[in-house]
Amino acid sequence: MRLDELRETLRRTPFQPVRVHLTGGRSLDIRHPEFSGLTRHSLFIGVPAGDDAPDRMVQCDLLHVVSIAPIDGESS
Repeated sequence: MRLDELRETLRRTPFQPVRVHLTGGRSLDIRHPEFSGLTRHSLFIGVPAGDDAPDRMVQCDLLHVVSIAPIDGESS
């Protein structure tokens, strides 16, 4: 996925939670814009332990991001 497309999605106001689909079938949710980070080659996603706050970050190479879609029925 292209860096500028990801940047635009993550900076959208108001933010809409999204699901990131990766090669291999894995998907991760970004429910708050501050739970994500973007570099030229990687997307970092905060993964919550059980409550709303993330307890770890997952690094995804942009080459493995297949698509990003809104999480149905949710808005922020």
